[in-house]
Amino acid sequence: MRYWNKLLAPLAKSPAGPPTAPEPTPTASGFLTIGATTYINPAGTYPIFHAADGSLTAIINDTDHHITIVTEREHSPPPTDIVLAPGERTETGRGDCVQVG
Repeated sequence: MRYWNKLLAPLAKSPAGPPTAPEPTPTASGFLTIGATTYINPAGTYPIFHAADGSLTAIINDTDHHITIVTEREHSPPPTDIVLAPGERTETGRGDCVQVG
């Protein structure tokens, strides 16, 4: 009997609550425009599709969150990401995706 008490002792001391899940990224209120596509109340990451002719892609942040244009990572050293505050806009020929928040 002492063997079973010793074996089950760590289980009795474990926390009773469920494991905490990571907080989801809150959605941004407003509009995010990348090229010719507009997203309403965006959250997460959105791809940047660059034109084949090399023309710049317009990115307009009409949300209440900062957005980050994640740049190419295969360069050494990698270029810095572009951060746009709410209400800002830019045109860029680089970047892989736009991340909200």
